[in-house]
Amino acid sequence: MIQNRIKKIKEIQHSVDLRKRNTDKEKSSSVELFTDLIRSIERCQSEQLKMMEEQQKAAEKQAEDLIKELHQEITELKRRNTELEQLSHTDDHLHLIQMSSFLDTRPHTKNWTEIRIDSGVNVNSLYRALAQLKKTQETVNEKLSQTGLKFVQKFAVDVTLDPDTANPYFILSDDGKQVSDGDIEQDVPENPKRFENSFVLAKQGFSSGRFYYEVQVKGKIGWILGVARESIDRKGETDSLPRPEDGYWIMMQIIEDQNVVLDNPSVLFPLTPGKVGVFVDYEEGLVSFYDVESRSHIYSFTGQTFTEKLYPIFSPCDNDKGENSNPLIITPVS
Repeated sequence: MIQNRIKKIKEIQHSVDLRKRNTDKEKSSSVELFTDLIRSIERCQSEQLKMMEEQQKAAEKQAEDLIKELHQEITELKRRNTELEQLSHTDDHLHLIQMSSFLDTRPHTKNWTEIRIDSGVNVNSLYRALAQLKKTQETVNEKLSQTGLKFVQKFAVDVTLDPDTANPYFILSDDGKQVSDGDIEQDVPENPKRFENSFVLAKQGFSSGRFYYEVQVKGKIGWILGVARESIDRKGETDSLPRPEDGYWIMMQIIEDQNVVLDNPSVLFPLTPGKVGVFVDYEEGLVSFYDVESRSHIYSFTGQTFTEKLYPIFSPCDNDKGENSNPLIITPVS
């Protein structure tokens, strides 16, 4: 007994050490992501302020040149007025005739009524900076999603389908990793655990901790994935879609290229994932869905309260005359 306890102490210490290494690694990744975001914001701010300062300097230089030109014209006009004034008092008619060409020539001046200094600030550069910042944020969000998927994949569990729960129309593979709708009722034994509606559960149930699994949905136009509590009604068809208050936390595709998460209210996603990851944190009350191929987060049920065992739940949906005959496939997590 003492040896068992010593062994357990070593296991606990190993888990703590491993957790510390993982925490340090994730902290480093988080610092890198946020540093990139901060640098992008600072760079956009610096570039925007520099551009605005340059625009202000250009406007000031333009105004300075225009004022200088106006002063030159004023000086020229004053000089001309002085000369005209002097001519108006001369008695030398010959000199007046000689100056007649000068009198007929207008001084070269600009039409200042059309000259404007724009007092507004050009915000196009600001919009460009914000667009660049938004692009950077999207990149960071993508990295965070990828980091999130990488994290939850650490909690991968081996999931197999439970034939005792499968709807009679479902066909399960021998290894319990695939399910499809056969379009014909199978000869299966009566079982109180068996669904009359279109579902099948996994053999594995979870009442604590975290777990994650992945399912290939490629080639299907209808499917349902998620988790359900053990006590859900299995024997009655219902007109309403199953939601968290009924004990279901599920995502479904019932129309091609349209996915629905059955929350309150339901959320529609124009997605075509080839493989979906499902993650549950029992204590946190969290159920999340991921698009594995694009390594992106799809949706999360948050703030849920779980009080009984949860089971992965599946439905390949109706065969639809062969249009939806492809199976759901529980795949290994790489």
